[in-house]
Amino acid sequence: MAWRSRVAAASAMVITVGKTLSARGRPGFEVSDTRRVPQPRSTSFPSGHAASAAAFATGVSLEMPCLDVPMIGLAAAVAASRPATGVHYPSDVLAGTVIGGAAGALTLR
Repeated sequence: MAWRSRVAAASAMVITVGKTLSARGRPGFEVSDTRRVPQPRSTSFPSGHAASAAAFATGVSLEMPCLDVPMIGLAAAVAASRPATGVHYPSDVLAGTVIGGAAGALTLR
């Protein structure tokens, strides 16, 4: 269950460091009604969803290498969904993915 510590580390870094230091607002671009989701109240940078997905994928992949391709695919789908639904800029997602991947790697025993 070491993946839990990876996800927790990524979430903590995003929430306590990234979002606290950033005052970046959410994107203002329009998306179709079928893709629209409610705008979160937190700041946009970095993406916590992307960070958690990357941390989870990294953790699972390190512990079970046979699952690395599906885990990376799922994390990529989560990351791609954030700008597609209009709640993040692509750079928010990239930063969250890097933070999550680093958290996953740093918590390796």
